[in-house]
Amino acid sequence: MPDNGQASDQIKLSCRNLWKVYGKDAASFFTGTDAPGDTAALARRIRETGHIVAACDVSFDVRVGEIFVIMGLSGSGKSTVVRCLSRLVEPTAGEVRLDGRNLLKASPDELIDIRRHKMGMVFQSFGLLPHLTVLDNVAFPLRLQGSSEGERHARARKMIELVGLKEREAAFPHQLSGGQQQRVGIARSLAVDPELWFLDEPFSALDPLIRRQMQDEFLRLQQLLRKSIVFITHDFLEALRIADRMAIMRDGRIVQMGAPADLVLNPADSYVAEFTSEVPRSRVLTSADAIDASLSVAADAPKIDGRVKLEDLLPELAARPAGLRVVDVAGNALGMVTPGSVIAVLADAKSQPNAA
Repeated sequence: MPDNGQASDQIKLSCRNLWKVYGKDAASFFTGTDAPGDTAALARRIRETGHIVAACDVSFDVRVGEIFVIMGLSGSGKSTVVRCLSRLVEPTAGEVRLDGRNLLKASPDELIDIRRHKMGMVFQSFGLLPHLTVLDNVAFPLRLQGSSEGERHARARKMIELVGLKEREAAFPHQLSGGQQQRVGIARSLAVDPELWFLDEPFSALDPLIRRQMQDEFLRLQQLLRKSIVFITHDFLEALRIADRMAIMRDGRIVQMGAPADLVLNPADSYVAEFTSEVPRSRVLTSADAIDASLSVAADAPKIDGRVKLEDLLPELAARPAGLRVVDVAGNALGMVTPGSVIAVLADAKSQPNAA
């Protein structure tokens, strides 16, 4: 889990029993006696009539300052869900509440105001306006808000500097690399200082090295901005790097939700197990997971945060084979970790069946 240090228990966005059904009279399945009861039976009955169930009884919360990742294979419903959250796609049934307000009851004018002032969106396709410079692309949402040219350009320059594109303000999109174009898209989405940030596979079109750099940039921005984020991806390793919590979708349904480590170590079914089967356990297990309970804590041993992943711990242990003192966030000693205890916990994890 990334330590952004800002996620709280306060709920920013709440999605409850969300359905998106494509087909004639789709809403009729959710009225009167046809209201949802047995989710699986209702979904089956809807499909039997020739309708398409793109999102099936989806429920989750996003906390203030949290990165909530939704992932799944192509066609699993993840992009449909994020579009329903902003009502770019109109949900068939359910509730989407932002700060307690049901967005599905907002009027068109109210929804436009919410999107312009409270939401930021970044998609896989950069969507930059080719005839506008970087500065004017980033300032465009502020222009829609009615800000003066001076105000919007000043704000846009701050966002451009924030994403590392200072001195490229006068460039046009075709003069930028793919990674730079995506940075412009991120800066544009941040220009309105959104409270809620939607990112739908924003790095999928980038080369692996640039993608890694953009993930680093994204985490750096989150450290600074503390946004409530819904991030869509089909890449588990990407989710593992950035997620505070995550949900895996299949056939429009959430099949498991929790911290990334929970999904890797305790998959709910074979589908989740397949997703996580190639994830190195050293990227999931932490120094706290590898404590040797048989050892007494050495007060003079160098300390290591209990949240540090084993893959990041190994260089430290190579330099200090006698072991490290594992501490919690308050600095209290939890125990000792050694090269031997790390090997033991990794061997044990490898021997466990990766399925529920």
